[in-house]
Amino acid sequence: MTPRHIAVLMGGWSAEREVSLMSGAGIADALESLGHRVTRIDMDREVALRLAEAKPDLVFNALHGTPGEDGSVQGMLDLMGLAYTHSGLATSVVAIDKQLTKQTLVPHGIPMPGGRIVKSADLYEADPLARPYVLKPVNEGSSVGVAIVTDDGNYGNPIGHDVKGPWQEFDELLAEPFIRGRELTTAVLGDQALGVTELRPKSGFYDYDAKYTDGLTDHLFPADIPDEIAAACKRIALEAHRLLGCKGCSRADFRWDDSQGEDGLFLLEVNTQPGMTPLSLVPEQARHLGISYTDLVQRIVDDALSEVAR
Repeated sequence: MTPRHIAVLMGGWSAEREVSLMSGAGIADALESLGHRVTRIDMDREVALRLAEAKPDLVFNALHGTPGEDGSVQGMLDLMGLAYTHSGLATSVVAIDKQLTKQTLVPHGIPMPGGRIVKSADLYEADPLARPYVLKPVNEGSSVGVAIVTDDGNYGNPIGHDVKGPWQEFDELLAEPFIRGRELTTAVLGDQALGVTELRPKSGFYDYDAKYTDGLTDHLFPADIPDEIAAACKRIALEAHRLLGCKGCSRADFRWDDSQGEDGLFLLEVNTQPGMTPLSLVPEQARHLGISYTDLVQRIVDDALSEVAR
């Protein structure tokens, strides 16, 4: 291994800033333990100047959400001629947008929920779908702003103007049918699907707090599911990674209605910048397969450098 000068880009100003800072700190520590020279950059509006001054061999993109995951930072790095980890501009633009992701994947046979984009103001007049249904921002990750609207919930019917929810924060939302059942996730590293984890929140659903607060969710790996469902998750995750043009690692999130067999399995989204915190799923799946955190970080670096060499 040749030591490199690697800038770790973290933080930023998205709703996932704190998670990104945790991911970035872990990555930077791992890189330093491997002998790399590391420049840690908490992204601000002067990020291009700071990167130009640092002159790294590679940028490790540890940002989550916008603008680090939506193509904005990728475009900047492309213009600066800097190599970086994870997916490129076009892939990031599509994958951060749940509707564009569906338009890309569903024609290739990838099972995803139906639904449509709705104006938040219209929710105060009538439900866009039969209850229960899910409302989520079109281009946020980590279950930021997700609401499950049920007949017996406390949002009202129709949703009340003064009720707290994503309709107060976003002009448009994606409405999807609610899929009962179990939460599954599969990490992809390079050309390998690592496995399937079942996520069991101890209360409510797998929202932002459940993802990043220790003790709120049980991670079961390998998931106690039939072999054919595990194989389907891995196949779909790998195919979605390929169709979207993902690089490095990604994570595919699923809902599975276990009363419907494989017909009840639906891909919800593909995360092109998965978390790398102590509670994150990609490091956890890698660890179960004998890939240490530092080895995982080095593999992501090697993947990015191999793209440069092509």
